[in-house]
Amino acid sequence: MSRCQSFLAASVVAAVLTRSMSYGEVAPAEQAALAASNNAFALDLYARIKGQEGNLFLSPYSISSALAMTYAGARGNTATQMAKALHFDLEGPKLHEAFGKLTADLNAAGAKSDFALTVANALWVQEGFELLRDYLDLTKSAYGAGPHPVDFAKAAEAARQTINRWVEEQTRDKIKDLIPKGMLGAMARLVLTNAIYFKGRWATEFFADHTREKPFTLASGEKVNAPTMHHMAHFPLFQGDGFQALALPYKGDRLSMVILLPAKPDGLPALEKSLNADTLTKWVAAMKPQNVLVALPRFKATTTLLLADTLQAMGMADAFGLPPADFSGMTGKKDLFISQVIHKAFVDVNETGTEAAAATAVIMEGGGPPRFVQFTADHPFLFLIRDNRSGSILFLGRLANPKAS
Repeated sequence: MSRCQSFLAASVVAAVLTRSMSYGEVAPAEQAALAASNNAFALDLYARIKGQEGNLFLSPYSISSALAMTYAGARGNTATQMAKALHFDLEGPKLHEAFGKLTADLNAAGAKSDFALTVANALWVQEGFELLRDYLDLTKSAYGAGPHPVDFAKAAEAARQTINRWVEEQTRDKIKDLIPKGMLGAMARLVLTNAIYFKGRWATEFFADHTREKPFTLASGEKVNAPTMHHMAHFPLFQGDGFQALALPYKGDRLSMVILLPAKPDGLPALEKSLNADTLTKWVAAMKPQNVLVALPRFKATTTLLLADTLQAMGMADAFGLPPADFSGMTGKKDLFISQVIHKAFVDVNETGTEAAAATAVIMEGGGPPRFVQFTADHPFLFLIRDNRSGSILFLGRLANPKAS
């Protein structure tokens, strides 16, 4: 897809969201409250998954959006737990109005600015499975998420491929195979998806001929060589206690990359421990434009996350099983639960700018998860063969060693 086509796709999504919004204007205070909620969830989630080894990259906004659509159908204690875990402070329609307004603004900005930015949502529904009209109207008006009928019951693999193709198209082929093979089964009833794509050029680009192989010191003290970009320009910078915070703006000045750099190679755990929504807000506000000589490695990273266990640990346990999951706001019944939340993200940082994409799928099943009692015959046992009608034991035995004849 060409750059012009990318902007056209973004403008179509934005136009649909703008025309279909039926809730009226969203107050700036409500938009600020949504941003604060999403940031709090983002850093709370990061604190939960930071223990994973290696590079880590995700789109908290994508995850929040997909779960907000799911939350729209939650009721009772399920809704209470989700709101607390997701840090949703806005109540009722105001939350979804704010999401809709923010998504429309982002799409509109991406369609007319020096960067590409698109956000898209969709519902994938089992053929014949009915969702309440009020729920469908809300997800369509606030999230632009229309229902797409698929057949999980008889053709789960074909449905998986259809959803994955949609994700690939929305992310310019950067997110492939979001839902892995075998993840969707006949019990799936609804999959809620969000996809976000960004490509922007630095406001002040790095010169490619200034890139050099330079040593990069790992937390262990080991050194590896990495292609390192260099540039000197006027950038917002904050000198913190044991770290620096730098903002690299993209063309159009709507978006920036913020880099938090500990003073020592092994200082990242301490910095992560001090990072929360309040401290980040303070650090960004304290940045002052200065002449800065920047050295930044050129890098790519891809991360895949299965978030069911993490989200349950964050407090929304009821949503993941029947009982007690209550998504009656979707169907009028307590017949759905979340079986998995999958997130995949990609980023490429180079001399000209940044390309990033992410997608999230919330998989919902019906009928309740299967329950098992474990039976492991790995030691001697007795056995018998009986006549069920009369109750007579016809054969009786004991197995002490299965290898003996």
